[in-house]
Formats: sequence, structure tokens, C-alpha cells
Amino acid sequence: MAPPLMGQMMNQPLLVSSIIEFAARHFGNSEIVSRRVEGDVHRYTYRACHQRAKRLANALQALGVGMGDRVATLAWNGYRHLEAYYAVSGSGAVLHTINPRLHPEQVAYITNHAEDQVLLFDLTFLPLVEAIAPHCKTIRTYVLMADRDRMPAGSKIPDLRCYEDLIDTHSDDYTWPQFDENAACTLCYTSGTTGNPKGALYSHRSTVLHAYASAMPSALNVSARDTVLPVVPMFHVNAWGLPYSVPLNGAKLVLPGAALDGKSLYDLFESEQVTFSAGVPTVWLGLINYAVQNGLKFSSFRRTVIGGSACPPAMMNTLLDAFNVEVIHAWGMTEMSPLGTTCTLQHKHLALPQEEQRRLLQKQGHAVYGVDMKIVDDDGKELPWDGKAYGHLLVKGPWIIRAYFKGEGGDPLQDGWFPTGDVATIDEDGYMQITDRSKDVIKSGGEWIGTIDLENIAVSHPAVMQAACIGVHHPKWDERPLLVVVPRPGMTVSREELLAFYEGKIAKWWLPDDVVFTDALPLGGTGKVQKNKLREQYKDHRLPTLSTQ
Repeated sequence: MAPPLMGQMMNQPLLVSSIIEFAARHFGNSEIVSRRVEGDVHRYTYRACHQRAKRLANALQALGVGMGDRVATLAWNGYRHLEAYYAVSGSGAVLHTINPRLHPEQVAYITNHAEDQVLLFDLTFLPLVEAIAPHCKTIRTYVLMADRDRMPAGSKIPDLRCYEDLIDTHSDDYTWPQFDENAACTLCYTSGTTGNPKGALYSHRSTVLHAYASAMPSALNVSARDTVLPVVPMFHVNAWGLPYSVPLNGAKLVLPGAALDGKSLYDLFESEQVTFSAGVPTVWLGLINYAVQNGLKFSSFRRTVIGGSACPPAMMNTLLDAFNVEVIHAWGMTEMSPLGTTCTLQHKHLALPQEEQRRLLQKQGHAVYGVDMKIVDDDGKELPWDGKAYGHLLVKGPWIIRAYFKGEGGDPLQDGWFPTGDVATIDEDGYMQITDRSKDVIKSGGEWIGTIDLENIAVSHPAVMQAACIGVHHPKWDERPLLVVVPRPGMTVSREELLAFYEGKIAKWWLPDDVVFTDALPLGGTGKVQKNKLREQYKDHRLPTLSTQ
């Protein structure tokens, strides 16, 4: 076979530094607004962000940070964190964002496993850093992301530096180095619900491609006309890539800091005229409740992407009907950088009745270009895309991992595909719907019961705020569904009323065998319900149906 005829285009590597360089040059006056940990609001431009990122790159070089070295952050969504995103990766080092909501022992484990050299952290996390510093074996320098007057007196943290001092004492005369686009860019660890967290090591190429694809109109639809507020934290899978896709498009960026309660978010949405946001369902629950309780509407907010866990249909309907906010259901995972699918309508769907459109929009959606997917049975045989067959969801693509950092867990791939751990259906138009996590699906009498449908029905009841469904042991059927419910404040609902609410909505054999009420569900570091803890808590729960067997 003859060699291919090569194109004659410039060979320019896809590097993260090119994004902030482009934003500074072509959208230099576009704003970045941050609510600081200190409580005030900070404003500057992409041009100023670029200059300070170059100062930080020089400072890191002076601290001995070289190509491939890991630099960790424990920080909220703010302008200094954004500068670190570009200064660290742009200089050829690797940005390691750490989730501060993890247990301190896990945080220390992660820093040691990553072999972090420098740790940048917000003032909020000073107590956490003081607690873990004695256990962090590789960190040489700690940098508090604050002004000089906020530096603590008598801290026992070794080689503690002030971020603003570092910036001020270094020049912005810095040329971003050019290197292989397959070089490592950022490192994110999984939430580690079972065992130790594992690291996903992203490349510059994968990150830039992900930024391009996620901004597409049928994906997140980010443009220079938008004002974007990522509620999803920058320590959670790089805020779903928004710190890259927003500057790439020159949109105004609003960073909310640590205040993520309903009132704080609403005030920032209104004062900055936010048009688009992104976050997990628990965040929107707080914002919706605040707006409803105070009779408020949104003057500019028109679009949000919801992911991390399934968006309950009742929440989607409230955002659409009460607030005129379009909901883009999305799905992905740390191992996917994270975006895999988004749910938007195609032209042929526009003529459908509203009820059918809503049913479609409740799915996790259509693959974004760059992601391929399939569903298989327990033997690995591919299943049809008919919206009925459900099986294990597998994915592949240029921003999906082929191995965990340092080879943890061995080879994760299955014939070149990454097994997501989700159970899903895919319809004839390619719309995927998660029915459960493989580890959470309830196996009853040899059949599978998906918990997400049961949870969504429960939270559509007016007296239910949150719900989680787990399988508990049954001597005949192996497992049966137990519904764990958090009622809305000031409201009550009985077990019998809630079970009756399911009539006509599901197959009879899917009906939960029991309901228990609780004040709160256990949430993990990324806002997801920790069903492993619920299963442990209710492992000895005796189902009332056993007495009738």
C-alpha cells in the first residue's frame, strides 16, 4: 500500500496555553468576575488573567517546578485558581486539582500518590492543610492564595508562601513553551467511593479537543454572547471543562467562590446577568427552593447543564415551567474528561408534543463528537439500540482514559473500550439513558430493577425533597427495593401514600417493598448520594412484605 499524501498545513500542537493566549488577544476586555473567599467581588479581564498567569509561571519555575512536575490546588472557583490552571499546565507542569470534600486521609494519600511538589490553597482550607502537611511527603512549598495581610501568624506549615507576593515579585515576560501535545496537562482523581481514589491523567491534546467539542451548539452551546457561571467546582473534573471552553469562546466568566447557597447564587446570577450555568442537582435544589420561597424569577438566566447524577424530571419541569430555564441533561465521568453525552432536541423532535419532548430530554442524551458508545450484556455481546434493551455502557474516544495514573487497578479497558460501570439503554436515534450504576442495580428474581426511575417518581411527589433507592436482602427474590426519603420541610407523607403514588407509573413488581424516612442522605465529595453507606446502614432492614410471603 502506497504511503498517504500528506497535507500541507502548519503543524501547531494543541496546548492549553493557546486558549488563554487566544482569549487575551482576541477577547482581551471580556470580564472574569470572582466572589472571593474574603467576601468581596473581584473583577478583571482575560488580558489581565493572562499576564498574571505568566507571572505565576515564572514564579513556579523559580520554585523549581519543571516539566511534568505536579502542582496541586485546594481551591474554590476563583480568579487565582483560574490563573493556576493556565500557569501550571502552560509551563509544562501538571495541574492536580484536589477535592477538599474528601476525608483528610484521602487528601494526604492523593498528594503522596501524585508526588505533588507545590500546593496552592485558598484561605478556607488553611486548617485542612495544617492537618495534612505533616503527612505530605513530597510537597516542598505551600502557597496561600491570598493577600499579604491574610497570611497566618505562627503557622506550622513548612515553607509557606504568599501567592500575591509571588505574583508581584516576578515578571510577566514569559513565553509559553511549545512541546508535544500528548504531554500530561492535568491530573484528577476519582472520588474513591470504594478503595483509594485513582488518577486520570489528561493530555493537552485531549483537553483542547474536549473544550472544542463541549462548546458545540448541540453540546453546551457556549458563545461570546454568554455570561457563564460554573457552580460545578474547579476541583471536580476541571469544572466539566468550562475553565477552558469559556475562554476559548470569549464568554464572560463568573466564579462563585465558596458561597453556593441559594441566596448567594441568586444574587450573583442577577447582579452579573448570568445566562448559562452548570452544576449537580443538589445545587439547583437549593437555588430553586430559595427562589420559590421568595417569589423570585431570573432576569437573564436561560440555560443550565445538569450532570453528576440524574436530574429528577420534577426539577427539570420546575426550571422549564416556573423559571423558563432550559435544562441540558449531560453525562460523563472523571475518566472521560468528563463529557460524554448531552441531551438536546433534533429538528425532527420540534414537532412532538411537549410531553414527548420532555421524556426525551430526561435521557442523558446523544454522544458528543469524539465519544463513541455501546451497550453489552454480561457476556460482552453488543445489544441493539431500541430503547428497550439495557446493558453495560462502554465508551471510547480521544479524551477517555486508556489507563489510570501509575497503572493503578491494571488495564481498565475491555477490548479497547472503557467500561463505565453504568447500565443504560440507547434508542434508535442514539439517545442514551442511564438506568442505574452496575453496582446499584437491584437484582430481583433474576431480573434487574433500575433505581433511578424509582427515585425520580418519588421526588415528583410534592412532599418529597430527596429520595434514594437501594436493594435489601430478600430470601426469595434475592433483593427487593427499599426507598429512603427526605421529606420537604414542614410536610409529611406516609409510606402507604408514597407507595400508592407509584400506581400506573411502573411495573407492579418494581414497586418498592418499603419506605423509610430520614433527615438527610449521605453525600460524597461530588454531591452524589453514597448508596454504599445506605446499604450498610439498612443491611439488616426487615421488609414488611416478608410477613406476607
